[in-house]
Amino acid sequence: PEEVEDPDSLTALVNQYHALPADYAPKVVYLTAAYTNQRDRLRPVACQAFMEMADAAAREGLRIYNASAYRSYTTQKWVYQRYVNQEGAQEADTYSARPGCSEHQTGLALDINTASLSDHFEETEEYAWLVENSWRYGFILRFPEGKEEITGYQFEPWHYRYVGPAAARVCYENGWTLE
Repeated sequence: PEEVEDPDSLTALVNQYHALPADYAPKVVYLTAAYTNQRDRLRPVACQAFMEMADAAAREGLRIYNASAYRSYTTQKWVYQRYVNQEGAQEADTYSARPGCSEHQTGLALDINTASLSDHFEETEEYAWLVENSWRYGFILRFPEGKEEITGYQFEPWHYRYVGPAAARVCYENGWTLE
C-alpha cells in the first residue's frame, strides 16, 4: 500500500491500499467510563463527538458505547495475526486490517457496542439510530452492507469513523463510503 500523505487529516483514507506509518501515534484521550466497556482512547475531537452522540442516543432511551477504539500498529499486528492463524490470510483480509491499514490506528475509529457479526447489531434500535444520526456528529458507518466491493471489507454494522460533520453529511446524503 501507499503511505497516507497526511495521517492527521480527519478524512485520511486508511485501507488496504493506503497505510499509516508504523510509528504513527496520534494524540489520544481516554473515554470516560460511562462511554466505554474498557479503558480506551480516541483523538480529542472524535472523543467529544462520540460522547455527544452517545448522550443524544441516551435521551432517546438507547445505549451506545465504545467496544474498541484506538489501536497501535503493534496491537493491530497482533489482532490481524490472530485472525490469520484462525482462518488464513485470504479470509482474514475480508474483515481485519493488516497492521498500518487499520482506521483504529488513526484514533478516529471505534467499534460501537460490539465487534461481531454473530451479535446481529444491525438488527438493533441502536444500529438504526446510528444509521440515521451518526453523520450529525461527524461519524460515518465505515463498512456498509452492499459496499464490500468498494471498501474491501465485509459489512461491519458496528464500525464507525469520525470524519467531521461536513464530510459525514456529504457521505450520508450521497450514500458514499470514504473511498
